[in-house]
Amino acid sequence: MQENRFCLYTDTQFASPYAMSVFVALAEKRLPFDLFTVDLGTDANHEAGYAAQSLTQRVPTLVHGDFSLSESSAITEYLDDAFPETPVYPQDKFLRARARQVQAWLRSDLMPIRQERPTEVVFYGAQGAALTPAAEAAAQKLFYAAEILLPRGAENLFGAWSIADTDLALMLNRLIMNGDAVPARLVDYAKRQWERASVQRWVMVDRPPL
Repeated sequence: MQENRFCLYTDTQFASPYAMSVFVALAEKRLPFDLFTVDLGTDANHEAGYAAQSLTQRVPTLVHGDFSLSESSAITEYLDDAFPETPVYPQDKFLRARARQVQAWLRSDLMPIRQERPTEVVFYGAQGAALTPAAEAAAQKLFYAAEILLPRGAENLFGAWSIADTDLALMLNRLIMNGDAVPARLVDYAKRQWERASVQRWVMVDRPPL
């Protein structure tokens, strides 16, 4: 690995929404990086070598020189601070805070959606059964917040694109790509976000069989 390149550790299936978020941020910023995988199915993330680099023993982890960092939103915030030339967060402090709020919410809430519509639906075409009442309630909560956040006629949440757009589109696509009912405005939004070149680079990664 060249000294000026980053090293990004992701899951073997390239299905982690959080690894995707960091991958997209690196691609948007045009920062060179090498991609390595960690087999979560065999608990390779808990092995000593990886644990020495990843404080939380999870993916993604980003390594650059002697510095390593895990937890996706911490990584993308670090990248924006260290390489501000091409921002992946809004520049306005209030909108930036809102984008961070969206990221934190998508990572800590809506668990029934995450359980019943895993990202294998998005990246492998897997299909789930009908949503349970708990997941349906979570979906309605997601739609309510997304429709408030997304201005009418806007392509992005906060004017210019931000990494929060990728994260929200991924959550919506868990439902859309399973054929669940999603408001048309949010379907259009997620489709536009998915067409972004940096997102397509992740989508088109060569994945092993599930």
